[in-house]
Amino acid sequence: MTGSDSHAVAGGPARHIPVLGRRAVEWLGVRDGGLYVDATFGAGGYTQAILATPGARVIGIDRDRSAIAQGAGLVEAAQGRLDLVEDRFSNLEAIVGGTPAVDGIVFDVGVSSMQIDDAARGFSFRLDGPLDMRMGGDGPSAADIVARASERDLGLIIATLGEERHARAVARAIVKARSEHAVDTTRALAEIVARVVHSRDSTIHPATRTFQALRIFVNDELGELARGLAAAERVLKPSGRLVVVAFHSLEDRIVKTFLTERSRAPAGSRHRPELVAAPPSFAVLTRRPETPDEAEIAANPRARSAKLRAAERTAAPPHAAAIDHLLPRLPSLTDIMRRRS
Repeated sequence: MTGSDSHAVAGGPARHIPVLGRRAVEWLGVRDGGLYVDATFGAGGYTQAILATPGARVIGIDRDRSAIAQGAGLVEAAQGRLDLVEDRFSNLEAIVGGTPAVDGIVFDVGVSSMQIDDAARGFSFRLDGPLDMRMGGDGPSAADIVARASERDLGLIIATLGEERHARAVARAIVKARSEHAVDTTRALAEIVARVVHSRDSTIHPATRTFQALRIFVNDELGELARGLAAAERVLKPSGRLVVVAFHSLEDRIVKTFLTERSRAPAGSRHRPELVAAPPSFAVLTRRPETPDEAEIAANPRARSAKLRAAERTAAPPHAAAIDHLLPRLPSLTDIMRRRS
């Protein structure tokens, strides 16, 4: 997978290369007889590396039906050691069975190269196609959000999820354009954004951040990540490993905060001694996130912004703390779709 901070995320064709693949599998500590979850199966790069250990079993999850279909050959070759599930990884607990039975989980969050390089999926502004961006093909598309969201909500989404400094100008331009004609193709939206965003870096398309924001919003990617991490906490065995590869600051901040909170030693309070803080459910293994070396970046420019964090599950019970605070405050997809276009 790849994320939108990478210079190539704009959509030029690139061969799928698992980012930090060797290090991710090393951190998993794959062993014979272990059960592992590749929560973002994609093209199966991490899964293949895990299956290289004899006796290791994998559950691969992907919300993209085409990714699951393309993995059929790998399922056959694995001879019973691989199960593929078309679902969101936030449903990890139901998929695995709801008990701590997993030895390791790897998340490679973001959008995959395969999705970017398929014009019909509408992820790339360099390839004209329908303004879709749905990873699973269900629910409202990016075109629906562009058509229905208010100028204020569009500006908030683009500023927050795209970290776009010119978000208000972009939102204003979109609302003006949609009053004249439907904005339902990637090229149409890219041209609207390019008229109001002027980047000094010619390698980054002016629409990069707007497309990133819409994609993340349409697929609820940050909410999925937070719920997926909480589910991983519930299904990992003691000493089970969690490995996450993230591609931009919004994702990495959620992972870092989650692991910091879950690995913090309980602090007593002389004011409320009756309250007992939950013991750490994770021990962080990477004090600082690992990043790709120059050789990997040269071979795969989309790896440029990747950060890997790893942690090990303790024997403590899962924390009951809510995860809502990990997420930015934004309008809901449901509320936007209730409005008349």
